[in-house]
Amino acid sequence: MPHSTPNEDSRLTLWLRVREFAVPPPMIESATARRAAGDWAAACAAAHVDVDLNLRHIARLHGQELATHLRSDLRHLAPDLLRWHMPRIAPNGLIRPGLTLSLARYRERDNTVHLVARTPPAWADAGQRISLALWDSSRSGPHPHPHPNRRFRLDLHRHLWDARRAGELRTRSETPPHARGWAVDRWLAEARLLLCAEGQDGGTVAVRVGGRRQVILDVDASRVGNEGPAPPPILPDAATWVLPDLALLRAGLIEADRLHPLVATALLPGHSPDAKPHGHQSENEPRMVECRGAQHRIALVNGMLVALDHDATEIRREKLLAELTGTPLPCLRLIEEAHRSPECLLDVRTRLEHGDAAGAQATVDGLLGPGARLPEGALRDVLEKAARRRIDHGLFRTGLGSVPGPTERPDRRSRKGRARPRHATFR
Repeated sequence: MPHSTPNEDSRLTLWLRVREFAVPPPMIESATARRAAGDWAAACAAAHVDVDLNLRHIARLHGQELATHLRSDLRHLAPDLLRWHMPRIAPNGLIRPGLTLSLARYRERDNTVHLVARTPPAWADAGQRISLALWDSSRSGPHPHPHPNRRFRLDLHRHLWDARRAGELRTRSETPPHARGWAVDRWLAEARLLLCAEGQDGGTVAVRVGGRRQVILDVDASRVGNEGPAPPPILPDAATWVLPDLALLRAGLIEADRLHPLVATALLPGHSPDAKPHGHQSENEPRMVECRGAQHRIALVNGMLVALDHDATEIRREKLLAELTGTPLPCLRLIEEAHRSPECLLDVRTRLEHGDAAGAQATVDGLLGPGARLPEGALRDVLEKAARRRIDHGLFRTGLGSVPGPTERPDRRSRKGRARPRHATFR
């Protein structure tokens, strides 16, 4: 394997973060069980995918044949797999905001109708939710970017969301490792698939290779160049890079049991998934702290952190002394820090960023006990901020929200020196 570059190391680190937090095991288990039972709408709900589709209305508007094809695709949609493979941005690996991404295309006389996945704009992306809709050129809808993106599209990569095609994932991603993570050896084959879908026997395809740079791939001559303007079509982003899971496996940064089950089955045939549950486990064991020359225990009792080796009278006395001297007992100091600046704060914040509110709450419950009242401090602040941002998303969904001013927008990363706002993609 070639020596990796700092950019590649950073990209893999970010994908490792995504694989840990963005699609938690309980979501995968719930979505899979509901999809297997034939309830595609419930599977979408489990994967935090909103369905903006009415199949009866679609049948009346576009015809029964199109509705039948759409219904079949929805029944085999693995929404958790779609979330697993959504385009993401640096620095935190959040889903790319303000995107309309084509999943499937259907012919309707002289028109093309798309099944699309949409993401809200950055100011309303709390919960990292995705929505499904049907799009055609005559009906754009209220989304800020309703037209399917030419670069970010999965209609030619159904193995990244369609359970029927997931087995193709291995053959479509097999490529020698490249120092920068590009799937150069797949570009020619993927370009031919793209040109065929566009009704062309040959021609040139533009390949984005970072920033505003791109190269021109001449399919007829099987050569790569960078001369002249880049004509359409654009090679889909999903075909540009080595599959993140494959790159993580090659680098030894992830084990098969941490992959999405459909991905693990495709990349590692014969792999038997770990039967142990992967959900969040509460820390119920007492924590040990050095206190006055002895090992003391801190544990949850009736939903509260308690110093087990100090009686109530001693604790009241020590709290009074701490108010006078400012030096609390080590056991009491640990409890205070757990409430105000807990070690799990980064874990909670990251889960909330990626929309895993249930996982964040489970982490808090494991620290303070179910239903515990949060004292003032960083932990309560981050939970309240997440709740306020979910309100913004709800307003966006109902059409009642408005684009916030620059000072109110979530701070994703510095935009100093940019000609226009642009997200950094690390796929």
